[in-house]
Amino acid sequence: MHLLEYIKGSPITQDLTPSDCEVLEGIMGLRQVGEGDVVLREGETDHTLYVVAEGRIRVVQEVARGEPLVLHVMGPGGLCGEMGFVDGAPHSATLITECDSVLLSLERSALESLVQSHPHVVYHVMRAIVRLGHQVLKRMNHHHLEMNKYITQAGGYS
Repeated sequence: MHLLEYIKGSPITQDLTPSDCEVLEGIMGLRQVGEGDVVLREGETDHTLYVVAEGRIRVVQEVARGEPLVLHVMGPGGLCGEMGFVDGAPHSATLITECDSVLLSLERSALESLVQSHPHVVYHVMRAIVRLGHQVLKRMNHHHLEMNKYITQAGGYS
């Protein structure tokens, strides 16, 4: 598949027209990564948003002792690095590919370069990032409630 086809299939472009996607084609990149490659490292900063186009990415947090903790596995459509992209915050987890994968990449400065010429594209991309972040937050809240329910039914904390 070509870059434009990946862009058109991305969740960050669901509200964009085909010509809007062509605008993004001029500023986005395609990154092919092999199994076990690190996409982002916990604690580091950058301003790149990645969208999983193909493959799977493990979201891993380093722990004080023992094996790293796998928090989540993302498949196609998953966003990586969105908080660093939005606010420059250090990454809260390391992202490691589970298999050969293809990622769309978007630098914050590249998207900002469209503010004057294509403000609606910037608006819709940022809206999609917020929407997808909200979906993750809802899923995490659901898991938190389920865990609390389980703990309560199992007799509480020890």
